[in-house]
Amino acid sequence: MPPPSRPHLLPSLLHLSRRKTTSAQHVAARHLDPTFEKLMEGYKHLLKSLPVIDLILASPPPHSLPLPFLSSPKLSQRLRLNRGALHFLRSLPHLFSLHPSPIPLIHLTHAASAALAAESSAASSSSSAAVSVLRRLLTMSPSNALPLRAVFRVWRELGLPDDFEDSVLAANPSLFSLQDNPREPNTHLLRLVSPNPSFTPAIEEWRGNQGVDLRFGFKLGFPPGMRLGKDYKSKVRTWQMLPYSGPYDKRVAKGGRRGAEKRAVGIAHEFLSLTVEKMVEVEKFSQFRKWFGIELNVRDLFLDHPGIFYLSTKGRRHTVFLREAYEKGRLIAPNPIYEARRRLLDLVLLRRRGLDSSDFIPKDEEEEEDVA
Repeated sequence: MPPPSRPHLLPSLLHLSRRKTTSAQHVAARHLDPTFEKLMEGYKHLLKSLPVIDLILASPPPHSLPLPFLSSPKLSQRLRLNRGALHFLRSLPHLFSLHPSPIPLIHLTHAASAALAAESSAASSSSSAAVSVLRRLLTMSPSNALPLRAVFRVWRELGLPDDFEDSVLAANPSLFSLQDNPREPNTHLLRLVSPNPSFTPAIEEWRGNQGVDLRFGFKLGFPPGMRLGKDYKSKVRTWQMLPYSGPYDKRVAKGGRRGAEKRAVGIAHEFLSLTVEKMVEVEKFSQFRKWFGIELNVRDLFLDHPGIFYLSTKGRRHTVFLREAYEKGRLIAPNPIYEARRRLLDLVLLRRRGLDSSDFIPKDEEEEEDVA
């Protein structure tokens, strides 16, 4: 018998009454988008490989990692290498190679090293872009300050150089300062020295071509197969015309609760626009919630606006995409850092294709997927 179909809950736009559900039910009832799900299927393998890549790059030249170290139970468990390090390495032979020696050493392949070098070069050569991204990020905070630890959590997503604390922050003392965080001992706040509230949100470029009726609207694109009734469409049109305070506006939010909710959408949209791949883990974005003045559950916010955002749960993480930035699983307006990361993703997607059996890392176990 075919499996029972999953019930879908129509999104609520938050200010409309949503039927009472648990968070898990709300996530499970979302409408899936096959294109984003296929993209995230590849990303979950890449994201799982990044900690291993970082360990290799952090090792002394020629940058290798002893297999017994990666195979240690404690590290394997922390990295979620469920079937062991050797099986994980065998599943990604275009990323990792194993060099036999008295102690087997894990190296990056030439193709992976070239992609990572291209990404690092692109990030390092765009210091002016990194300055702009950080200034915009800090300006979205009413206090013009954010926890430095939160920024560190998203440095890769924002396309910052890996040494941005020195190459960007310390190099621009007239723009950025570090201060003790009064809320958390032994941590720091990154503060904007010269606030600039005149930044224009990314959405304004689209709005400029839409006419007066959508001067407060967002570009919408709903998941395939999602049926919207007349009542819901009417409410969406009303919400699109609702005035609200933009992400860089320091004034009190317009429109009461509905305006505050729409401002939160605007902040999330701008945050994603600042990222390299127009995507971020929900948990990482949540660290900025209170600092941005958002009083709503951000996961529910993304789920309630499926025409603007897409939330995927693959890879044991919740990841949100900016829907308008993608077409057929790729960025519409790619950038050099994205292109380098896409090369790395393509190596992951190859799996074992293009290699003969002699190129594989020796196999001890029956092949199965390692990434949940």
